[in-house]
Amino acid sequence: MKRMIEQGPRVVIVGAGFGGLLAARALRRAPVQVTVVDRYNHHLFQPLLYQVATSVLSPGDITAPIRRVLRSPNTRVLLTEAHSVDTQRKVLVCDAGELPYDVLVLATGATHSYFGHPEWAEHAPGLKTVDDALEIRRRVLLAFEAAEREPDPVRQQEWLTFVVIGGGATGVELAGALADLTHITLRKEFRRIDPTSARILLIEGLPRVLTAFPEQLSERARRDLQKRGVEVWTGAMVTGVDAQGVQVGDKRIQAHTMLWGAGVAASPLMRSLGMPLDKAGRLKVEPTLTAPGREDIYVIGDVASLQQDGHPVPGVAPAAMQMGKHVARNIRRQVKGQPLLPFRYKDKGSFAVIGRGAAVGVTLRQKLKLTGWSAYLGWAGIHVFFLIGFRNRVSVMLEWLYYFLTKRREVRLITGGVHHELPAIAPLPSEATRAQQEAPAH
Repeated sequence: MKRMIEQGPRVVIVGAGFGGLLAARALRRAPVQVTVVDRYNHHLFQPLLYQVATSVLSPGDITAPIRRVLRSPNTRVLLTEAHSVDTQRKVLVCDAGELPYDVLVLATGATHSYFGHPEWAEHAPGLKTVDDALEIRRRVLLAFEAAEREPDPVRQQEWLTFVVIGGGATGVELAGALADLTHITLRKEFRRIDPTSARILLIEGLPRVLTAFPEQLSERARRDLQKRGVEVWTGAMVTGVDAQGVQVGDKRIQAHTMLWGAGVAASPLMRSLGMPLDKAGRLKVEPTLTAPGREDIYVIGDVASLQQDGHPVPGVAPAAMQMGKHVARNIRRQVKGQPLLPFRYKDKGSFAVIGRGAAVGVTLRQKLKLTGWSAYLGWAGIHVFFLIGFRNRVSVMLEWLYYFLTKRREVRLITGGVHHELPAIAPLPSEATRAQQEAPAH
């Protein structure tokens, strides 16, 4: 059995997302002791999480055990949650105790931001973890089951109304996937309701969806969503969310299923550093990705704020991965007594999926713009390539192939006790008519 090599500086990496995992893998043969801390035992491929939420993939298709990925003799993995950083004592405080470090890498990622309304979270779950995806899947599928049982047509329509708040990549992909679910997969599976009559709304406060993309691609995404029956509201600010629906200005939308994709905030762990943070809770890092005045603390991914050529480095997976590799390179240089190198993000492009066979993408520093099938195939190839593990790549490709050939989504599990959440059983239309005919005349 391989034991951890106890030599060299102690490098503690908090978070095994894209940035943290890539940093740890790049330090496998470095003369350092690496400790990776995460509150989950798995690495999650977040870009495909919406497909778990909409019953295309299973959680196991997009996750990989951290211990299997990081099996180097100089690396250990601890399942624990970090609470604060004591920069004076150079200690990471976790729920399982304290971890001393010589070099600390903070890659804790982001959480949901409800813009000062944390009470909205109960009614409009976001999408950041496997648990989030399973809860969204549960709510979506339960809505159809409830509508099937609901005798009141008005309340039935409320169950069949889905509101996605936020027109970024997450919101667009969720709305498009819901449209395909209702119009393709569930079309013939219910007796009392017509799933294709479901109302799907995408609400964005800015003038257009996918603001990180060129305007013509944003417009193409809007058109593709509308072709799938999605109502796209732009320039519309959500002012209230409760169990019965959403308030958008002076308009009220009655619904039981609301999904949140409107904002993110950096991990609250960053506050313990005692350094100035931006509005999203991110730390403005040095070009070397170190904390201001601290070459023993690196900050990467969604918790880092960095300007490059007058524009912020985006909080996306490719940026986090490049940061992770760069941090590992700088740590190696520190061990050798060499100066740190500044980070340079190489934008290789980005994609967003609208639905089955429809996507938008931009590559080569936004010079090449892709739409439709070319963008969809480009998106699929890139995502499969960056999945962790051969099994996951094969599994995802097979699931996608099965879905394209059959139009079926077989991962439609509703778990837990749910019967108390559903309305009373309504009779079928034919049974209701028969009961009226057999009723005694007065």
